[in-house]
Amino acid sequence: MSYRLSRPVGFTVAGLAMTGLMIGAAAPSPLYPIYQQLWGFSSFTLTIIFAVYVVALLVTLLTVGSLADHIGRRPMLVGGLVLLAVAMIVFAHASGVGELVLARIVQGVATGAITGAVSALILDLQPSPHIGSVVTGGAPGVGLALGAAIAGGLVQHAPAPRQLVFWLLLVCYLLLAGAVLFAPEPSRRGTDRRAIRSALRPSVGVADPARSTFVTWAPALVATWALGGLYLSLGSSAVARLLGVTDHFLVGIVLASFFAPAGLALLVIHTVPQQARRPLGLASLGGGVVVTVVGVLLPSVAVYVIGSVIAGVGFGVTFQAAVSAIGAVTPADGRARTFAATYVLGYTAFSLPAVIAGLAAQDWGLRPTLVGYGALDVALVVAAALLGVRAARRAALAPACPAAVAPAGACPKG
Repeated sequence: MSYRLSRPVGFTVAGLAMTGLMIGAAAPSPLYPIYQQLWGFSSFTLTIIFAVYVVALLVTLLTVGSLADHIGRRPMLVGGLVLLAVAMIVFAHASGVGELVLARIVQGVATGAITGAVSALILDLQPSPHIGSVVTGGAPGVGLALGAAIAGGLVQHAPAPRQLVFWLLLVCYLLLAGAVLFAPEPSRRGTDRRAIRSALRPSVGVADPARSTFVTWAPALVATWALGGLYLSLGSSAVARLLGVTDHFLVGIVLASFFAPAGLALLVIHTVPQQARRPLGLASLGGGVVVTVVGVLLPSVAVYVIGSVIAGVGFGVTFQAAVSAIGAVTPADGRARTFAATYVLGYTAFSLPAVIAGLAAQDWGLRPTLVGYGALDVALVVAAALLGVRAARRAALAPACPAAVAPAGACPKG
C-alpha cells in the first residue's frame, strides 16, 4: 500500500483504538442484571464470566503481548481488532452462560494481543513528548466510563437492547482495523524465529533494585485493581438490587462515576507534586470506599456516586504513583519483567477477589459481601500507607547514594 496516514492522524487512530478497546471491555457490565434475569445464574457465575476475560487477557499479554516488536504494530492491531469483532458477534448471539463465557474469552485474548501493540504505536506516533503517556494513561478509564454509560443508554432507550451495543462495536472495530492498515509503521519488522520464540516465553519477576519499592506498593496495587474488578463484575447488580436503580442508563452512569475520574485524574496528575501523590491517592481511595459503603448501607444513590467519584480519583492517582515509583528504581534491562509482574499482580487482584465476592454473595447476601469487601479494601489502603511511611523514614535515614558510583535503580526509594 502506497498511501499512509500522517503521523498525527495515525496517533489519533491509535488513541481511538485504545479507547474503543476499553469501551468494549465495560459494555457487558450494564447487561449483567438482564442476563441474570433471563438465564437465572448466580452472582458467583457472573463473576466467573468476568474472571475468564481477565485470565485470557493476562495469558495472552504475557505470551504474544510483545510480538508487535518483532512483526510490527499494524499486524497485531489489525488481527486483534478483527478478533474483537468476532467477540462482539458471539455477544450479540449469546443465548446462555456458555456463549457469554466464550465471548469474554475471545475478547480477553484480543485485548491481551492488542494492549502492547496499541500502547507502543501511541508512543511511536506521539506528536510531542509525554502526550503519549497521557493518552495511554487516561484512555482506559475514559473508555471504561464511556462503555458503561453508552451500553446502559442503548439497553434502556434503543431497540434490540441485548444486541445493538455489540453490533455498533463490531462496526467500530472493523472501521478501526481498516484505518490501522493505513497507519504509519514506525517499528522495524524482523523475521528472526529465535527472537519471536523468545518473545513468546513469559518473563515475570521483579528486578532486585525494585523489590523493596514493589513490596511497599503491592497493597495499594491490590486495593486499586480489586476495587475496579468489583465495579465491572458485581457493580451493576449492586446498583440495581441494593440501590433500587432500575433504569439501565442510570446504572451505566453510576458505574462511569468511578471509571471516568480514574481516567481524568491521570490527565492532570502531572500538576500534583511527586511526593504528594501517594498520600493523595491513598486518602482518596480509602475515603471513597468508606463513602460508597455508607451509600450501600443507607441506601443512597447520591452518597454511593459521591464515594465512587472520590474512589475513582484515588484509583487513578494511586496507580500512576505506583507505576512511576516502581519504574524509577528499575534498571532498563529489568523493566519488562518487572512491569509484567506488576500487571500479573494487578490482574490477579482484578479477578480473584471479585470471584470470591461472588461466592460469598450466594451465602451471605450481596450487601454484607460489599461491606466486607470495602472493609478489606480499606485495610489494604491502610497497610499501603503504613508501608509508605516506613519506606520514607528508611529513605531519610539512608546515606546519600552518589549517581556517579551507583548503578541505575540501586538507590532505595519508597
